Amino acid sequence: MTAHIVWDWNGTLYHDIDAVIAATNAAFAEIGLDPITLEQYRELYCVPIPRFYERLLGRLPTGDEWEAMDTAFHGHYVRHRVECGLTEGAETLLESWRTAGCTQSILSMYGHEDLVPLVRDFGIERHFVRVDGRTGPSGGSKAEHMVRHLSALRGTAVAARTCVIGDAADDALAAREVGARAVLYTGGSHSRVSLVAVGVPVVDTLAEAVELAGTMVD
Repeated sequence: MTAHIVWDWNGTLYHDIDAVIAATNAAFAEIGLDPITLEQYRELYCVPIPRFYERLLGRLPTGDEWEAMDTAFHGHYVRHRVECGLTEGAETLLESWRTAGCTQSILSMYGHEDLVPLVRDFGIERHFVRVDGRTGPSGGSKAEHMVRHLSALRGTAVAARTCVIGDAADDALAAREVGARAVLYTGGSHSRVSLVAVGVPVVDTLAEAVELAGTMVD
């Protein structure tokens, strides 16, 4: 088996944090919460998403509140994401990893039906052996999806030679679930402090992440 990278999408390959903040604040407005800054978001963000809202409300949102915020978030996110693009240098890194004879895939908690055409529109689909977005309701953990993702890659990738690159603690926890390595990137949803607390390498650029991934799974 060759070395394999499982990429996260939102906040990692796809630099959409500004759209996320705008959509989050629109969702908060639905139930009368004050807007938050990028720094506050990174300090408080966690998954499952209802726990993130619990940190802000001091309680879990009711079913009606969750539905209202989730609907508002996704509606506003679609409107704001048109201003977003790939993270700087991402396409070159994807090309280099593939032409080096290694494999890579995407596993995202973004809806599958939205993710696949977005990846295709950026012209990078050819770099991946598999692209999986979330199926089913939003708000869950990534670990169960990672198990299915690697199972589907059987014959192409094995956990022992796989590194997950993402911007959230949940990416590292999902990697741990299947016995893979992980590198976390500070350009997305979490603060550096919260990422370091997970206990895996933390980097400030995707180039550093790929370099580390290569040494960890070769």
